[in-house]
Amino acid sequence: MPDDELRELEAKRRKALWMLANISPSDSKAFDALSILDDLDLQERKDPPHADKALELNQLRDCVTLQHHHSGIDIILEQTIPQPWRERFNQASVGSTRFFDGPYASDWDKFLVEWEREMQHLQEHRLAKAANS
Repeated sequence: MPDDELRELEAKRRKALWMLANISPSDSKAFDALSILDDLDLQERKDPPHADKALELNQLRDCVTLQHHHSGIDIILEQTIPQPWRERFNQASVGSTRFFDGPYASDWDKFLVEWEREMQHLQEHRLAKAANS
């Protein structure tokens, strides 16, 4: 999948996840966000953008290179984040402070923790939707 398509897909995913964040499972307000996320998941299954998408978060943590920056802050080497995770991180980090050499390692860690939380919240929505069907 070309980079611009991946960027667009992950921007849509990010917006839908943010929409869903403050909606309780089984609330009808979640319908639009869930529809978007379901469509994106279906599209991804039909045309996987990258083979690395199936990485578990622990595997993902292990493959990203951490580097101590001369400022005293740890950073990550962005090019070591496999796609689509790099784009997911970039979309979630729009506007974040970072060094030219790479993003703060603490921002990467926060992203992974938040991703797990978002996926759990999404699963709760999907279970509530299935129970109400």
